[in-house]
Order: sequence, then C-alpha cells, then structure tokens
Amino acid sequence: MAQQLSNQRIAWFNGKFMPEVEVVIPFRDRSWKYGDGAFDMTRTFEGTPFRLKEHIDRFYRSLRYLQIDPGISPKEMVANSEAVVEKNEHLRGAVGDWWVGQRVSRGVDAVGDEGWEHTGPNVVIEVLPLPLAKRAKLYRDGAEVITTTVRRTAPSMLSPRAKTHNYLNMIMAEKPVKAMNPDAWGLLLDENGNLAEGLGSNIFIVTGGELFTPSERYVLPGVSRQMTIDMAKQLGIKCTVGDIDMFDAANAEEMFLTSTSLCILPVRSFNGAPVADGKIPGPITKQLIDAYAKDVGCDFVGQYLKFLQ
Repeated sequence: MAQQLSNQRIAWFNGKFMPEVEVVIPFRDRSWKYGDGAFDMTRTFEGTPFRLKEHIDRFYRSLRYLQIDPGISPKEMVANSEAVVEKNEHLRGAVGDWWVGQRVSRGVDAVGDEGWEHTGPNVVIEVLPLPLAKRAKLYRDGAEVITTTVRRTAPSMLSPRAKTHNYLNMIMAEKPVKAMNPDAWGLLLDENGNLAEGLGSNIFIVTGGELFTPSERYVLPGVSRQMTIDMAKQLGIKCTVGDIDMFDAANAEEMFLTSTSLCILPVRSFNGAPVADGKIPGPITKQLIDAYAKDVGCDFVGQYLKFLQ
C-alpha cells in the first residue's frame, strides 16, 4: 500500500494533503451545477513554480469578483501550493514539469426542504503533467490560429478578466475551429470585432517593429502576457495595449501566443494565410523567447522539442 501511495499524485483538499484519487466533490456542488467557481494555474520550470504569487494574486481578484471566500489567505494558498509541488517532486522526473492549479467552488447550497445545508467552499490544489509531448511540434512548426464566429463574452455581461470555472463561451467558440483543423488554435474576437483571446492564451502581433496586444478589458490578463510587456520595455521594444482589428492582424509581421504553459509560442498562419513569410520565430519573437528563457532559467523551447517523436 505504501508503494502504491508513493506513486500517486498528492493534492490539497479542504485543509488536508491526500492522494488526488481521494479528492471527492459533492455532485450538488455549485461549480458542478453552474460553473460557479474560480481557478488559476501556473507551471513549474524544473520543479520551481513560475511567479506563483502573481498567479495567486490574480486568483484572489477573481474570487473577490465572484464574492467567494476560500477560507484561507493568499499567503496560505501560496504555501500550500508550494507544499503540493514539493510532495510530488519525486514523480516529476517522469513527466518533465507540472501544471500547478488552485480551484475554489462556492460549495453546496441548501436544497429545498430536504435539510441540505450550505457547506462552504471546496478548495483544491493540484499538480498535473504539462502536455509537453503533445505540443512539441508547435515549437518546430509554429501555431495555426483561426478566428471564430463566437464572440468573447462582453465585459458588460461577465468580466473576462475573472478566471472562472465557466469556460463554455470559449469551448463553444473552439468547436468549429477544431472540427475544421484539430491542430488549430481558436481565437475569439471581442464585441467590436477586434482580437481578444483564445482558450487559455493571449495574443501579440508585431507591426512596424512594434508590439501590440489586446486591451485587458476584453481578456484575462495573463501573467506571461504581462511578463512579455515588461520584457519588451526592457529590450527597448515599444508595446501598445489596445484594439487590434482583422486588417492589422492580416498584415502582421510576426504573431505569437502567450500563456504560462506555452510561455511564448510563435504563430505560423492566421486564418489560413502565412504570417509574413511563414517562417518562425520572427526576430522580435526570438528576442522575447530568449529573454523569457533567461528569466525563468529554463530553455522551454528545448524542453518541448525534446519530446518530438
């Protein structure tokens, strides 16, 4: 039994560390019923969590927006996340690196006259292997990005700046893209027809040697997005945050996606047409990739390419 447990990933659930197979969420939990919860995710680089405090700070902004109290402080959430990573370190060598996730639901509501009482939030901290092998070819070939007909939820309806458990807007937007090209990455437009974001990724373009990315009002403000903006400033590359229409995207000199797991991923084609000459990465993208790798102390492109079949 001890040997079996040593091969199972450990999670933190409502105050206790336990094998993740023992984490049980009630089927009447509001997150299961309504998507009423929030989450955040970072990754490790050689076992070290990436900007964990920044991710947890963003997580708590989402929770405050949803008016959910997780019952523990941001400092405790950071400490427990670090502990989960440490308890799973002996398993990391077989997978490369982890996603590190924190999830909070509103819990179970009282139901009618049956005596069910509100249980308070359910809180989970977990690790999950990064899809390094599945995504490896993206760093060799570049991503194919296709815009969808489904618009990103407008901030006047539900703020896209909160990372909630309800991803249906982006999931349904991706469905026709994946049906057309299973390897493509869907990109939603905002209510005004400008570029917004994909499922778990932000987008940047390069035009005239300058960097552009959509306004935070219409996207989840990614930690790697902000890191890229900061690195551009340090490298003397002008970066403008604002509207990017389809004309500008079609004429981009370079394009790339950012996310904590992808870091910086060059885009090869946009709506079926090559981005510039279709060669990746472009010079500015390469500068940013090198700066990112130096900052995190990991050649993330090499890490992905190592898994090429």
